[in-house]
Amino acid sequence: MGKAARALIAALLIAAGLGSAGAQQQGQPSSSTSAATSAAKAARPLWSELSPKQQAVLAPIAAEWDNLDTVRRKKWVTIANRYPKMQPDEQMRLQNRMQAWATLTPAERREARENYKTLRQLPRPPRGELRQKWDQHKQAPVPAPEAAAGDTPGK
Repeated sequence: MGKAARALIAALLIAAGLGSAGAQQQGQPSSSTSAATSAAKAARPLWSELSPKQQAVLAPIAAEWDNLDTVRRKKWVTIANRYPKMQPDEQMRLQNRMQAWATLTPAERREARENYKTLRQLPRPPRGELRQKWDQHKQAPVPAPEAAAGDTPGK
């Protein structure tokens, strides 16, 4: 998947409500990495403080949990608490989006948050048009990758 497509997907994830707390904190750089590390260590709740059900729902982001601040952790706990009330298709979509988010690099997440901010500033009609275009893009057939130079058949 291309970098631009991943960034757009991530922006849509944020627009859907996943990770939007990070969008609010974007632009507040840490003064040092040790300060960020100590802040992350002080963040609550700890993974061990989550219920087994919450841990099961949030499993796709378990490896990232120690790096999240308190605001983001609470946002994810709220999502995990809503999870049992979601329809099965919503649950599947949430799991898929968390997995996609977990695979993004920090730079891609930062880009996604910036895209989210931009999307939130658009007036409603263009945002709706963007959603429609995205849906059309998802339904479009995927073109076959071109053969690399020197990979001609029969040689």
